Amino acid sequence: MLVRAVATTALLVFTACAVAAEPISVTSTPVIRFKGAAIDQQVDSLIFHGGFVLSSDHPEFGGLSGLTFLDAERFVMVTDEGNFVSGRLKPEGLTEVAIEVIRNSAGEPLPTKFSKDAEAVDVIFRNGAPAAIRVGFEHLTRVADFDLVNGRPTGAARPVPVPDWLTALRDNESIESVCIAPPASPVAGSTLIITEGHSRKPGTWAATLLGQRDQGDLHLAASRGVNPTDCAFLPNGDLLVLERGLSFLTFSMQIRHIPAGSVRPDSAMDGPVILSAAGSEVDNMEGLGIRTLPDGEVRLTIVSDDNFNRFQRNLLLEFALPRR
Repeated sequence: MLVRAVATTALLVFTACAVAAEPISVTSTPVIRFKGAAIDQQVDSLIFHGGFVLSSDHPEFGGLSGLTFLDAERFVMVTDEGNFVSGRLKPEGLTEVAIEVIRNSAGEPLPTKFSKDAEAVDVIFRNGAPAAIRVGFEHLTRVADFDLVNGRPTGAARPVPVPDWLTALRDNESIESVCIAPPASPVAGSTLIITEGHSRKPGTWAATLLGQRDQGDLHLAASRGVNPTDCAFLPNGDLLVLERGLSFLTFSMQIRHIPAGSVRPDSAMDGPVILSAAGSEVDNMEGLGIRTLPDGEVRLTIVSDDNFNRFQRNLLLEFALPRR
């Protein structure tokens, strides 16, 4: 009877977590120009596809710090106040949006700001289907996996081992970027972690690879005036790194394109800038997600963290790689 009681209690706890996502209403106000370009026009090395300023009456909506896609529409974001935000991104904006607290390994809501600061998220695929979510946290620096139920992240955190030097960081310049290499990558299945402001080699930002075969530290060449805030792999294995700067109360951002072969232990990753902007065109850009549309177009989506500040925006912008 004790075994049955324990099993029943565990099932009830899991079920409670699985249905805890709260539907919310999000207003998506269109953005139709970027750096003077209209929708479907080229900006730098990409094609601009519009965007939205996102707003909601829900007090916990905001602080969007990481973004990933389960498929061509379904997304998951994390916030630096310890929440998952999930839903669908459609041409008219965000739909079917829900918010749910991120939980610790005991299945309880994260208790303090120090532990809540989620900054990065990516999807773990198994047999081609989204199976779990991997999240990176700063301040209380760690990485953890979470279940996916009906496209919503939920349940207790499952800690992921990371190098000791990374665990020892206890500030807001630790883990900012987490991305998992796709099948076409030379390091397929490995998780790349990039720090926001920690250096272990002059002129670079510290990074590490977690994997069965490809495991070890590496570096990201530093660009002047910006720090890395997210990363995402393209389907062909190349890496994109989103970087953000702030000077005289003005934000700037850029995206770098790094060849797949550069993502390996002991390497110094670098590549050309394929998009840059500053001022009113952007905000505090922190999340980067990549999705492939049904027609094969590869979309890049970037999102900003408004810091729950009325002077900033939750800005979502979409771009595409030019078709060859």
